[in-house]
Amino acid sequence: MDVKKEFGIIIRGRRIALGFSQEVLAERAGLHRTYITDIERGSRNLTLESISRLAGALGVCIQDLFPPEIFGRPTGASGQPVIGPIDLLLVEAGARDVETTLAAFKDARLTNRIHVVRDGAAALDYIFCRGEFRNRQMKNQLEAVLLGLDLPKVTGLEVLRNLKGDDRTRNIKVVVLSGSRQDQAIGEAMRLGAAGCIVKPVDFRGLSQVTPKMDFWWTLLKQNKALESAGVAADKP
Repeated sequence: MDVKKEFGIIIRGRRIALGFSQEVLAERAGLHRTYITDIERGSRNLTLESISRLAGALGVCIQDLFPPEIFGRPTGASGQPVIGPIDLLLVEAGARDVETTLAAFKDARLTNRIHVVRDGAAALDYIFCRGEFRNRQMKNQLEAVLLGLDLPKVTGLEVLRNLKGDDRTRNIKVVVLSGSRQDQAIGEAMRLGAAGCIVKPVDFRGLSQVTPKMDFWWTLLKQNKALESAGVAADKP
C-alpha cells in the first residue's frame, strides 16, 4: 500500500465533500496551496503537526485521514472509510452552511465526531446502513441528526419522515436547520417529531439555546458516551 497516495485520496475526498477548494483548505490549515496539491498527489511527506492541522481544518480525528486498513476500519462501496460510532450526522447541501456549522461546534468546544453528507439520499443510506454505508453497524447508533430541509435528491422532510417512521431510528434526536423560522416546513418537521430548529447560519447560541432540554442534552452528550464506555449506565435527557 502506498500510504501517501491513499492519504492524499482521503484528503481530497473529504475536502470535496465539504465543498472546500484547495485554497480554502490551505488557509484553514495554515498551509500553502501547493502543499495541499502535493499532498493530494501523494508526493509529500507530512509532519505530525501538518497532519493535525489538516484534521482540524476538515473537522475530523487524525485517524480518519489514514487508510482504514491501518486501524482496521471497514470501507464503503466507494472505498471511503466508514467511521463508527458517529455521534452526529450533519445533512446539509450548502458548503458555507457546513463550514459554519462545524465552526460552531468548534467554538462551543464540542468534540463530537460528525459525519457530513450533502443530500437526502445519502443521509438515508447512512442512517439505514445502505449502499456505500452498508458496512456501518446499526448498533453504532447515531445520537442526533442536524438536518437541512432544502436538500437535493430527497427532501429533509422525507428524510425525517423515514427516520421517525422506523422503530430502529425513531428515538434519534433530529434538529432541523432552516434559513428562517417562517419556513412552513418547520411546522411539519416538528409534527413529524423533530426535537428543535436552528436558524442558519448555525452559531454557538443556536446550538445551546435551541430549547432548554436540548441545551442540557448537548452538554451531556460526551459525558454519557464516556460513562457508557466505562460500563456505567447513563440516562439520556
